[in-house]
Amino acid sequence: MLTWADDYPIHQTPEPIAFSGTDRNFYDRYFFNGYSADGSVFFAAALGVYPHLDVIDAAFCVLADGKQHNVRASRRLNSERMDLRVGPIEVRVIEPLRKLGVRVGGNDGGVLADLVFEARHQAIEEPRFTRRNGPRMFMDYTRMTQNGAWSGELSIKGERLGVAGALGTRDRSWGIRPVGAPDSQPGPAAFQFFWLWAPFNFEHHAVFCHTNDDEAGKPWNRRAVIDRIGQSRTEFEHPAFTLHYRPGTRRLQRADISLAPDTALSIEPTGAHFYMSGLGYTHPAWGHGRDHGDLETAYDVIDTSNVDDNAPGQLHIQALARATLTEGGKTHQGAGVLEQFLIGPHAPSGFKSVLDGAP
Repeated sequence: MLTWADDYPIHQTPEPIAFSGTDRNFYDRYFFNGYSADGSVFFAAALGVYPHLDVIDAAFCVLADGKQHNVRASRRLNSERMDLRVGPIEVRVIEPLRKLGVRVGGNDGGVLADLVFEARHQAIEEPRFTRRNGPRMFMDYTRMTQNGAWSGELSIKGERLGVAGALGTRDRSWGIRPVGAPDSQPGPAAFQFFWLWAPFNFEHHAVFCHTNDDEAGKPWNRRAVIDRIGQSRTEFEHPAFTLHYRPGTRRLQRADISLAPDTALSIEPTGAHFYMSGLGYTHPAWGHGRDHGDLETAYDVIDTSNVDDNAPGQLHIQALARATLTEGGKTHQGAGVLEQFLIGPHAPSGFKSVLDGAP
């Protein structure tokens, strides 16, 4: 089965690009976020390709004035992995690893966008994420991450939102994750997942920290990177996290991350939460790779002032945040997000069951 991609020198197996090994959960995914200079507007986009499910889906979300507007779309892939258009949403690779575009055309919510992301530094390859649930493979993927600046136009129902000076982060990941319809036979071990991801933009730096911990708090994937834009890059394999929660919740009110004896990152969420369910994460109907037929689109709004943050479907958030980077006796102020997806026990946090809050 030959497709557009087969005319590019990108094959990874002896088969045509339409096939991605043998695991039905293989995926290939784009993610973007952006935030205005004053923090009043946050937007995010995602597009996923699932070759063995023959599905491609996408979402675009805008958070402004306490309302999160979510545009969703899904269609048959028809094995053509190079066609990155899903209903009204399109991702464009303008200049690989440097410049990408996101467009949103006419839809029921009146959300329109024609945006361009331009990288501020070379992409960072994160360590390979490999995790099993008992003997069963849960995830095995690679991701690259990059900070950048946004330009273009964004509007809701004819009201233009300013994106001049907006910064943000994009990532690309590919490999194996649970996608499509859930497995009818549960895994042999109780599900536990502790994930923090903190990408930040500074005037002259891009900073990334992340951790995946097990129930005892032992990290199985953890790293931090400081990119001194246009100068140098340092990777830290063993950052130490000190976490402070709002009592009775799984929401962080502060994170202090020690990178080296003279280097640290302090993060304080500003209060605004973006709910990742808008992009399909843990969504009961629009979960990634779900089959919606030849083409289906949808639009909905989340009133962020009326969300149960303890509800399982809303646990996964990106909290807008400010950060202070201390390096060599100098301090730098930046902006970004603190992504949080915390399920199950985590001894250092005081979590003992699936959804209990911090002491």
